[in-house]
Amino acid sequence: MDFNPPASHDLPIPYLQRIRDYYQALGYGAPYQWAHFTQVPFHPLARPLARSRIALITTAAPFQPGQGDQGPGAAYNAGAKFYTVYSGDTAQDHDLRISHVAIDRQHTTAADPGSYFPLPELRRLAAAGRVGALALRFHGAPTNRSQRVTMEVDGPEILARCQADGADAAILVANCPVCHQTLSLVARLLEANGISTVLMGCAKDIVERVGVPRLLFSDFPLGNAAGRPHDPASQALTLDLALRLLESAPAARTTVQSPLRWSDSADWKLDYSNVDRLTPDEISRRRAEFDAGKVQAQQLRQVAGVAGVAGPADAGPG
Repeated sequence: MDFNPPASHDLPIPYLQRIRDYYQALGYGAPYQWAHFTQVPFHPLARPLARSRIALITTAAPFQPGQGDQGPGAAYNAGAKFYTVYSGDTAQDHDLRISHVAIDRQHTTAADPGSYFPLPELRRLAAAGRVGALALRFHGAPTNRSQRVTMEVDGPEILARCQADGADAAILVANCPVCHQTLSLVARLLEANGISTVLMGCAKDIVERVGVPRLLFSDFPLGNAAGRPHDPASQALTLDLALRLLESAPAARTTVQSPLRWSDSADWKLDYSNVDRLTPDEISRRRAEFDAGKVQAQQLRQVAGVAGVAGPADAGPG
């Protein structure tokens, strides 16, 4: 066993502080106010997992031809965002991408959907009897910086669809920082209405600030909450840990950390939104890039007829 002390930075990335410092360095005003609750709903799994119907909730987006590069390694693509809840048949394969969210593009490429959308592995477990059944549909939750829209519009819509599908429990898989907040809010709503939940994520501080019943935390770059890419064993273990947590959590705010490591070195943790590693020219370039993406997203919201987000106070990744 290795008893050598880890590097001082080999801790979960402090996303809340990093993002606050990052957007202030870009010149935005008052920092974004992340959701926070002291009370957390908790609903124990009502029946054994092998007799439970499981829903899957994602922030990944269906591939949209004609909306620019959405493939592995694509830059942030506001044109690929979606603004209303969507659903898909769990018996079918789907082409979902995460180019529309602020994943860690420096250390991951989103080349393997199995690292962020575990539907095939869930189907395998259902066929093996580990879970009773999958709900007939999975659901896509829009990544929304507006907490009000998530809690009053998108969350209730996902709840209604899960109830219509007879879901006993739900697995929610987050990608970017705002995705983690969005799905934490959805998990709280589902749990308060009798649907047990487990959130799979990589931004521990954001989820725990919001307050959720169960979190399976993987200390990986954002965009890999379901396991390492092109590593089926990692993905199978990660989903198994989430299911075990769903079965066994004794109370709300139960967090379990996966034992898996991204790599031998923890140096990747130093890069995400770290202003100490950016030159003034790079900060200016990123400000211009973010402003352009925000304008594009606002235009798309207007076309879609969706209540939206605007203004520096809402500046943030996602």
